[in-house]
Amino acid sequence: MSLWTSLEPASTTVAPGDTTTVRLNVRNTGDVVDEFSFVPVGDVAPYVTVEPSSIRLFPGTTGTLQLTFAPPRTPDATAGPHPYGVRIVPTEQTDSTTVAEGNITFTPFTEVRTELVPPTVRGRFRGRPKLAIDNLGNTSLTASLSGSDNGDSLSYELFPASVQIEPGRAAFVDAKLKPRQIIWLGQKQERPYTLALQRSGTTPLGTDGTYVQRGFLPLWVATLLSILLALAITLAVLWFTYQPPLRSLAKEIPQSAAAGSIPTAESPAPPSLPSAEPPAPAPSVSVSKPAPEPEEDGDGGAGGGEKEEEAPPEPQENTAAVAVTALNERSPGRHICYRAYVRSTGWQEPVCDGLPSGTEGQSRPIESINIAVSGTNGMSANGYIEKTDWEPAWKGADNLKDLYIGAPDKGVFMRGLAISIGEGSVCVTTLVATQGWHEKACTDPGGYKFGGTLSPDLSLDAFKLIV
Repeated sequence: MSLWTSLEPASTTVAPGDTTTVRLNVRNTGDVVDEFSFVPVGDVAPYVTVEPSSIRLFPGTTGTLQLTFAPPRTPDATAGPHPYGVRIVPTEQTDSTTVAEGNITFTPFTEVRTELVPPTVRGRFRGRPKLAIDNLGNTSLTASLSGSDNGDSLSYELFPASVQIEPGRAAFVDAKLKPRQIIWLGQKQERPYTLALQRSGTTPLGTDGTYVQRGFLPLWVATLLSILLALAITLAVLWFTYQPPLRSLAKEIPQSAAAGSIPTAESPAPPSLPSAEPPAPAPSVSVSKPAPEPEEDGDGGAGGGEKEEEAPPEPQENTAAVAVTALNERSPGRHICYRAYVRSTGWQEPVCDGLPSGTEGQSRPIESINIAVSGTNGMSANGYIEKTDWEPAWKGADNLKDLYIGAPDKGVFMRGLAISIGEGSVCVTTLVATQGWHEKACTDPGGYKFGGTLSPDLSLDAFKLIV
């Protein structure tokens, strides 16, 4: 070995987002003039810059280089110690390659982003928002959740009540809001509330939302019922209090006239009876009558037959359109529901608004995807398929309608999808085999976004969508 190296200092510390430098001293202990090049190696190599990248040394001389460490303030710069190295490659004596090794520690930082989806929910008896939590720091996040409002007019059910999120990952918390008093009659009321994320030793991070509580009976219904009740009372009063005038048409008969009207003792002959021969019958008219319906109980019926039982209707398939229609009825607004057709498993149950669909770590690729939206003025999508790449044409669907991409049970898997919505933005997060979860990508209004991989050997295993 014809090379001597030293790092000053051998161990150092840097905060993500800042920079620090380390000196690397190199001495040519050989007997020939040589030129040495320097290449950073290790997990932190993308964050290291070597200046100069090469030096030329005479025998017995020493050169100094500067290593600059600049880790980004992202979850990729995981907190803790990280070993690193600089490979030194001589030009003349290539068999004397060596690696100078050191250690650098990234200090921890915490950054959390929360969002209520949707920020405003409406209902008479309950509201169901979701709290999205993104851990943008470089350490694991452990926190508990709670809800509050100024007038203590709402009760809160949060599932889960506590979360633990790894760096760069996200979690969703389902919240159920219930008003403590029901508005039976009257106008709607807005009730601001806050969902708080509490980490140990820190100030709670609050996310504000609004619950719009509607009255059980709308105001126009109450007005109509009041008018009908007043009319009913008025008619009842008129019915029982109004008496029409009665006038007798009978007249008094004089006594002389009454005496003259008394019949004599002789009775007139009885009138003649009609002939005993019946009259000719009138021509009959045939009138068809509907056949009597069979009675429900067979105990006293003359027919004695049993009513045939109708076959039960076939159960409706739980598609994305069924799910988004039900969600839109509970909470009107912008929603997106979807489900995946997984190889060897079939169609999964639909999920909505940012929840994952598919499988993770099971090597079961997605073969087809079913999507439906509400409140976005429709959507369009296309599938990136194994062997054939893009499908022949984009497919579109209106609000609350099903859209399918891919080909189930055809032996080919999906590598990705592209999606666009009519109004607003849509975000895509995909899980690709052997690559893990990709970062969330969102469209500009009116544009489209691709999620997945262009590699022909990798498959799309799971995905999440949110509008």
